[in-house]
Amino acid sequence: MSRPPFPPFDERTAAQKVQAAEDAWNTRDPERVAAAYTVDSVWRNRDRFVTGRAEIVEFLRQKWAREQDYALRKELWSFRENRIAVRFQYECHDETGQWWRSYGNELWEFTAEGLMSRREASIDDVPITAAERRIFGPRPESERGQPIPIR
Repeated sequence: MSRPPFPPFDERTAAQKVQAAEDAWNTRDPERVAAAYTVDSVWRNRDRFVTGRAEIVEFLRQKWAREQDYALRKELWSFRENRIAVRFQYECHDETGQWWRSYGNELWEFTAEGLMSRREASIDDVPITAAERRIFGPRPESERGQPIPIR
């Protein structure tokens, strides 16, 4: 199995990889997302460590059960050879209706086949009101390639 574009990345192909990840995560389909990772992919997500596609699928099912109406934006930060650094924001609400904006950074490492073998994510959550929301579903075509606001 392979997942283009393939390393070594240039600015165009790294940006394509980031947008593809954003698009997949916005589906909230754990199997679709997990298909972009190696069968033995290793994750650090906040304080959790996850290994392999089966654990990734279960992790994502639990995540999106808690993080309702999840919508994500990712932005290419840097790249080199088979690695990409990304900054991101997403918004969601919990079962009480409290909205959250989560800010984070991810470090990605890819195999020659374009599958992600390693993902490390550091994430901070900020409570927001519904009126403060700015991410409503997948990114419209007109906003692709645009930077995400810092605040």
